[in-house]
Amino acid sequence: MRLRLDPPGPAGPPWRPGAPPPMPDEPAVEGMPPWLQERMFEQRMVIVTGPLTGPAATQAAAALLTLDALGTEPVRLHLATPDGDLAAAFGLIDVLDSMRAPVHALVTSLTGGAAIGVLAAAKRRLAYSHAQIRLTEPRAGAVSGTADEVAAAAGQYLRELEELALRVVDATGQPRSRIEDDMAAGRTFTAEEAREYGLLDEIVGR
Repeated sequence: MRLRLDPPGPAGPPWRPGAPPPMPDEPAVEGMPPWLQERMFEQRMVIVTGPLTGPAATQAAAALLTLDALGTEPVRLHLATPDGDLAAAFGLIDVLDSMRAPVHALVTSLTGGAAIGVLAAAKRRLAYSHAQIRLTEPRAGAVSGTADEVAAAAGQYLRELEELALRVVDATGQPRSRIEDDMAAGRTFTAEEAREYGLLDEIVGR
């Protein structure tokens, strides 16, 4: 997912505060024309698709913060992120925690791994009826370096993994032991199962 919010170069018109970020010639979300992205932004919607990488989280955070600066009406964050980087997820989680505007996360297709933390941080959690949620431990990124550097990276990953589990505990009310067991097993939920588990507040489009 690439959601570019950079103002246009000298050849383009200036961007005015309060207006949606100008859309580049290249679609920020693959397969979606810029005019549609602009309309969705005007409706206070942000889309995150594909693996939740650092650049993807940064661009989504920029869109969320811009909408937060424009008003306090709810923002709808569409998620279709089957996996991702823990550090990127927590960067986006920190943005959600800091926003005045409530964020309503909507799972549109398979979402899991590190993105579960983003879902758990939302004020309301929704999903389409055929969406799936995979509660699984995110993959650790490849690390190279000295033994001490590798050990430090492993320790950081375990701390972030624990914090992710605690986020899910807070959101669902499930015992920590059950959350950790389900994450280790890589449990996948239907939308209805996720609602019963506490991961979702509502199923949309029934």
